[in-house]
Amino acid sequence: MLSVSEAEGRAGALVEAARKAGADAADVLYIGEGSTEVQVRLGALEDVARSEGEEIGLRLFVGRRSASVSSSDLSADALAALVERAAAMAREAPEDPFAGLAPGDRLLHGPMQDLEADDGADPSPVALKERALAIEEAARAVHGITNSEGAGISAGRTVIALATSHGFCRGYTSSGYGAYASVIGGEGGGMQRDSASHSVRHYADLDAPEAIGRLAAERTVKRLNPGKLGSGTMPVLFDPRVGGSLVGALLGAMSGPSIARRTSFLLGREEELLFDPAIVIVDDPHRPRGLKSKPFDGEGVATRPSRLIEGGRLTGWLLNAASARQLGLETSGHATRGIGGAPGTGATNVHLEPGAMSPEALMADIRLGLYVTEMIGSGVNPVTGDYSRGASGFVIRDGALAEPVDEITIAGNLLAMFRALVPANDLEHRRTVNVPTLRVNGMTVAGA
Repeated sequence: MLSVSEAEGRAGALVEAARKAGADAADVLYIGEGSTEVQVRLGALEDVARSEGEEIGLRLFVGRRSASVSSSDLSADALAALVERAAAMAREAPEDPFAGLAPGDRLLHGPMQDLEADDGADPSPVALKERALAIEEAARAVHGITNSEGAGISAGRTVIALATSHGFCRGYTSSGYGAYASVIGGEGGGMQRDSASHSVRHYADLDAPEAIGRLAAERTVKRLNPGKLGSGTMPVLFDPRVGGSLVGALLGAMSGPSIARRTSFLLGREEELLFDPAIVIVDDPHRPRGLKSKPFDGEGVATRPSRLIEGGRLTGWLLNAASARQLGLETSGHATRGIGGAPGTGATNVHLEPGAMSPEALMADIRLGLYVTEMIGSGVNPVTGDYSRGASGFVIRDGALAEPVDEITIAGNLLAMFRALVPANDLEHRRTVNVPTLRVNGMTVAGA
């Protein structure tokens, strides 16, 4: 895996080679990754894996024709062949009036903000094994746990460099660590499973092994002996670990390419009050140690914090250069990029700002409702906003959590759900999309 300066040099040289081959414009993305993963089960080491890899991708433009090619072979001969192949492909490609690099004046200039994305740590496999064993031991020690699906921990580092024919050539590194446990409680047909996990940029920020293991076990034990819930229309509360999927559906509908293709349920609702006026949803690519923090997007455009929803209304779309041109707008710095193909769009570290009430206060007036802790499937229609997913969790009865339930389906329409959404005050930044406990009134619940 190359260093940042080496990766920048390799990407910049490939752009120059593309220009010499007749390209009108080009950009190059380098991604190098290395990771170590340790898995244990029932107190014994199950697997240790170390992987390293690097790829480089070239996007080459001849007029409004373009082609994208990639290679994991970074030798001089392989990269020369890569340029030749991309140039030949681009000349035969159909014209796209919206194709092209991001405008040069929108690219990141000047020093990059310190996002604390790389802690420089390199924990040994032995240390990772000991931590994984401690996680599982803590989970298995909880009364009611009868088996384990295992625990694990990973440690990795990524190097990213992007160069464009505008003269942009920048790179950065990020570290990443994750730990999890998944355990089983009960016997026979009454068995239940649940899990806990934590992902961070800095190794020192990982939850203590005992905390991860104990949480996985406690979640599992609480699910034992589930009952049934009758069908009806009722309030539904979403636990923070699943509530982010509602915001995720919103982000998908805000995608510039979806708007340009007219395949989003948000089309034509730019001025509409989608949420309560108090609702604010923030995208912050500069959050220190954020899981998706980055100084520039997949096209080199400088990132910036923004409010995606303010006063309950949309503030704009998630745009890359191509969708911005198609819509007659400016890129918002939300381009995402893989090694192959054209850029897409996506948000970074997103959170829905908390409300004023605790989760307990939020459910205090509910005579009968559902608290969802797990969802199954992906039943969202991106064109209409119709929503239907399998779920499990707990009955809310007389203002408090009661018995566990499973084999439930919850349904509604995202537009109506957004308007009815009320957040609690328990926001924590632990994921890429973070929300507090969310309440949505008037959902259709199909149970026993």
